[in-house]
Amino acid sequence: MRLRNRSAYAFLAPYLLVFAAFWVWPIIDSFLISFQNTRVNPWTFNLSLNWGRLFGDPAFYNALENTLIILIVQVPVMITLATVMAVLLNSPLLKARGIFRFAFFAPVVVGEVAYAAVFRLMFNVDFGIINKLLGGVGIAPVSWFADPHAAMVLIVIAVTWRWAGYNAIIILSGLQSIPEDVYEAATLDRVSRFKQFIHITLPLLKPIILFCVVLSVIGTMQLFTEPYLITNRGGPGGGTETLGLLLYRQAFQSTNFGYASAIAYTMAALAVAISLLNLWVGREPK
Repeated sequence: MRLRNRSAYAFLAPYLLVFAAFWVWPIIDSFLISFQNTRVNPWTFNLSLNWGRLFGDPAFYNALENTLIILIVQVPVMITLATVMAVLLNSPLLKARGIFRFAFFAPVVVGEVAYAAVFRLMFNVDFGIINKLLGGVGIAPVSWFADPHAAMVLIVIAVTWRWAGYNAIIILSGLQSIPEDVYEAATLDRVSRFKQFIHITLPLLKPIILFCVVLSVIGTMQLFTEPYLITNRGGPGGGTETLGLLLYRQAFQSTNFGYASAIAYTMAALAVAISLLNLWVGREPK
């Protein structure tokens, strides 16, 4: 038995070594770096420098506020839209369902730079198609890249467009696992389709939806691509700067790795806390 265990660990050893070298050690090392002054050479240990700055930095609170606004607004909208899309994709009345499923999933595989460039063209204040459509219904052109509130709306739209289909496919897999007998029994009892959706579909989908919410929370806390590429590095005036973008600026533009590490661990702690809160709220009653 011991020989078999040793053989198993011997086969696992290469993976465990790579895992420890490129995942475990960087996590530990970055945590230690958060307690060092990395603006001097050599780096020196300073327990309160980075963490003390973190809780008094207006840029951090601005990035935190923007991230939480996107989280509170975008995630519920996206999950609701994804659930509706999944129900429509699961309908037996829909023809060519495979094509529609691919079309909704396709935004995830589109290159980030390409889709950011398309969004910048679509929302251009002078010749963008969105402002032309708004003008067609009598709405004045919106300065999507000059107005912080409009830029935030643009970020929400972009993130929702990119990830709603991905979550819809996950929810669709949960829909397809619900037994048809449940709906047949409800139909025989003359329960309307809407009530079936509210009292049967949603409760049975609850674990899948909760999984999508947790994934979306983690993704939003790390949001970087859209504010960096679409709204020109968190503009205007930091109006769309997120924690991920602030971390990037501190680490790779200011080369302040200690402060960036403190921001990174704060992001991770917030993501874990919000995810646990969602799991607690969505837990099954005893």
